[in-house]
Amino acid sequence: MSDDSSDVKPGPKGPEQPAVEQSPENVPAPTGEVHQVGARHGMFGVRGSGDTSGYGGLDQAIVLPGDAQRPYGGWFDEVADGLAAATRDAGLEIAAPRVVIHRGEITFHLRREDLVPVAQILRDDDRLRFEFCSGVSGVHYPDETGRELHAVYHLLSMTHNRRIRLEVAVPDADPHIPSIVSVYPTSDWHERETYDMFGIVFDGHPALTRILMPDDWPGHPQRKDYPLGGIPVEYKGGTVPPPDQRRSYN
Repeated sequence: MSDDSSDVKPGPKGPEQPAVEQSPENVPAPTGEVHQVGARHGMFGVRGSGDTSGYGGLDQAIVLPGDAQRPYGGWFDEVADGLAAATRDAGLEIAAPRVVIHRGEITFHLRREDLVPVAQILRDDDRLRFEFCSGVSGVHYPDETGRELHAVYHLLSMTHNRRIRLEVAVPDADPHIPSIVSVYPTSDWHERETYDMFGIVFDGHPALTRILMPDDWPGHPQRKDYPLGGIPVEYKGGTVPPPDQRRSYN
């Protein structure tokens, strides 16, 4: 038998792993400047009942990405420059928005008093042309003092094939944000749903009423401090006890 290593045949190659190239959205976000807005305890944040998830000891910080720095890259700079130029051209005194870029998406964080004029500029200016508001979402960060309630607006430019987000944060003690129905009529029902689920009051909305829950329903079910399964349900004159009272896992 020869001792020449060249006589050794290489073994079979392992499987290739192109997952990162094929699905970059599944790669963990790069670490950088972040700020904590709360902490998550357990898998679902359940308190006061038996933990059946097996994750009762899990403690995880809730963090948000920090502000992006110029240059943003690609067309993000074009939109930011176009918005700043259009604001100056209109003679509006609007505070420069905070810009966050996370997982390839750009979000402009605005003061609530700047929301409507900025939305008008984004829709009408030829450099921007974000003609469509595809949704209004609510977010609740109960531990972010003074900024507990967030409204997020998803805008689409069909002219330039671009998507951006606007985000406005308000305190729970003063949950008022101007309605943008006059600029984007499609936000009518989205603002009503956000009001119903989170309690954000959209001033100037043509008919701000509940859309999913009864008019006299107490509270707003998608807030983080809303009790999970603790509301008795009325059904044909009878009352079904809440799930946490029907059975015990302890």
